[in-house]
Amino acid sequence: MSDSSPTAPRVAGPRIAPRQLALGGLVALAAAMGIGRFIYTPILPPMAEGLALSKGEAGLIASANFLGYLLGALLAAASRLPGSARAWLLGGLAGSALTTGAMGWSDGMALYLLLRLLGGVASAFVLVFSSFLILERLSAAGRGGLSALHFAGVGVGIALSALLTWALEAGGAGWREMWLGGGALSLLAVAVVAALVPARRDEAESAGSGGAPQGGPRLWPLITAYGLFGFGYVITATFIVAIVRATPKLEPVEPLVWLAVGLAGAPSVAAWSLLARRLGEIPSFAIACLVEAVGVLASVLWLEVAGIFIAAAFLGGTFMAITALGLVAARQLSRGHPRRALGLMTAAFGLGQIIGPLVAGYGFDLTGSFTAPSLMAALALCIAAFLAARVQRRSL
Repeated sequence: MSDSSPTAPRVAGPRIAPRQLALGGLVALAAAMGIGRFIYTPILPPMAEGLALSKGEAGLIASANFLGYLLGALLAAASRLPGSARAWLLGGLAGSALTTGAMGWSDGMALYLLLRLLGGVASAFVLVFSSFLILERLSAAGRGGLSALHFAGVGVGIALSALLTWALEAGGAGWREMWLGGGALSLLAVAVVAALVPARRDEAESAGSGGAPQGGPRLWPLITAYGLFGFGYVITATFIVAIVRATPKLEPVEPLVWLAVGLAGAPSVAAWSLLARRLGEIPSFAIACLVEAVGVLASVLWLEVAGIFIAAAFLGGTFMAITALGLVAARQLSRGHPRRALGLMTAAFGLGQIIGPLVAGYGFDLTGSFTAPSLMAALALCIAAFLAARVQRRSL
């Protein structure tokens, strides 16, 4: 994936293998994003059955997590925080693990909403500070290409969450043990990341404030497209396992569907980065949105084994790549204050994520199906692709 920013200066200090740093980033994202943020998807069906949750209530819990993610991302991106980025990264990892595990001990909708909101804040801190820390150090070492290994952590974590919940359910465990298992696995990541990403006393790695972005007329359509993408992907990402469980002929493959999402996601950033080197980030963003729209449609219109696995593969194979492509493109379009532009992108994405599960959950309660919300999501992704194409044409 290209990066038009100047190479960061090399700094003195202990020599750390760039691949070790990227692996530390992978572990961090696997724990806080793949597990802490997305383990709710495979846990949702047994949890909803055990608590008699409506789809609207299930969507509300998902949206609380996405609201926390939005708040955490804006705080991490827009505020000057004391201490080092590494300290905030490790603190976010610990917070994500504890709030994930605490879901297994909790009762009551208010407490579920609070824990998922706090977990969202923690996962956002991990994403922002691990990306800042790891990518800056990789750039300083001249190994920016290893960023794909860092972002692969989301897919790896999703795959782990699928295997963990499947193994626990196969052993007779309930949804509470699934949350506890996810929290325990995530807690191990704190020690692993602390070892793989050691402190650097000779470099400033703290958050700072930024000015207003100066991206001109091309930046705002991209921000809008990014928000539409947030709405477009999240309905399938939240409810695909619930869709499978509600379809009798698909029940035998339920444990494999979320695993397929994770396995497709792990190499996706590297694969789409290769395309971006040929076409550019914005055209690749547009193409990926269209591919994901096909997956979203397949999840509700092709309820066969082949269709649901295409939906899983297209979802996992695009959503993290679109996230990375959009942020890189915004950084390139902004002038002078790219971090502020990234904050606006994150805000738009977060709003889309919050709205999506609510529309899907309460849409299901009204219609008895996820078809109408998923059609809306696919349309949003197509509009996002159209807006990105317009941004590209303006740049020619």
